[in-house]
Amino acid sequence: MDFKSTHTELIKNEAKRLGFLSCGISKADFLEEEAPRLEQWLKKNMHGEMQYMENHFDKRLDPTKLVEDSKSVVSLLLNYFPSKEPYDKTAPKISKYAYGTDYHFVIKEKLKQLLEFIYQEIGEVSGRAFVDSAPVLDKAWAAKSGLGWIGKNSNLITKDTGSFYFIAELILDLPLNYDTPTTDHCGTCTACIDACPTGAIVDPYVVDGSKCISYFTIELKNEIPSSFKGSFENWMFGCDICQDVCPWNRFSKAHSEPLFNPNNKLLSMSKSEWEEITEDLFQEIFKKSAVKRAKFSGLTRNINFLKI
Repeated sequence: MDFKSTHTELIKNEAKRLGFLSCGISKADFLEEEAPRLEQWLKKNMHGEMQYMENHFDKRLDPTKLVEDSKSVVSLLLNYFPSKEPYDKTAPKISKYAYGTDYHFVIKEKLKQLLEFIYQEIGEVSGRAFVDSAPVLDKAWAAKSGLGWIGKNSNLITKDTGSFYFIAELILDLPLNYDTPTTDHCGTCTACIDACPTGAIVDPYVVDGSKCISYFTIELKNEIPSSFKGSFENWMFGCDICQDVCPWNRFSKAHSEPLFNPNNKLLSMSKSEWEEITEDLFQEIFKKSAVKRAKFSGLTRNINFLKI
């Protein structure tokens, strides 16, 4: 077995040992197909007030600008599909990815271990780990690495597991064996487009971020436009509608990462308890959670917006 094959196998086996759902590798080339798509998306202002999306355009498309002389992009998936849902079905809802400990902390630790393993087993390798932390088009890289296809809801979807997973990357100056992209299996299905209550999926494969419930409840710092009143279907942080209705998510299996398990209080909160939440309780429930990004003021703004 040549060095490339040996190194590829070592990395993929260690990724599995660390609990990643899957690992795919692609050549660290310029993302030619993504350039016009990203340009158009920004030009049409579909990023709303997410000004940071306009920054580092070249770095989003060219991995060699993030890691000099990079050869490979290693894409990794980590399952977050929960085994338990909140008990009160009338209570305001939180996106499944935010039930447990903030994924940035969990995945960064795993990526750090994977990089250390690479240094120990392979030697002098220059590389960086990314999880939502730099201008990396993670879904594009994961699709290029054969981990799934980008669906009509613009999420990465995998035949065997659906789409409830996080995506992370290592960009390395190490040549490896590259995987090939898979085919699109959305077919004629339009479940996600039909189900989106704010009409954010403006065309198949095109999401207007500025109309998305996740954008309104997490990213938007100002008041939510009153024209969207009554269309949030009870989501107070994030939104899973376009994933919940996707037929491929019938194959989602519960994760095995203890840090992603929700605080018991989060599961037991009733509708009235959410509506009367105090800052102390917010800090207790969301101590290490991604929900802290919205802050107490943002979450209460969202809860009040849901009231008819």
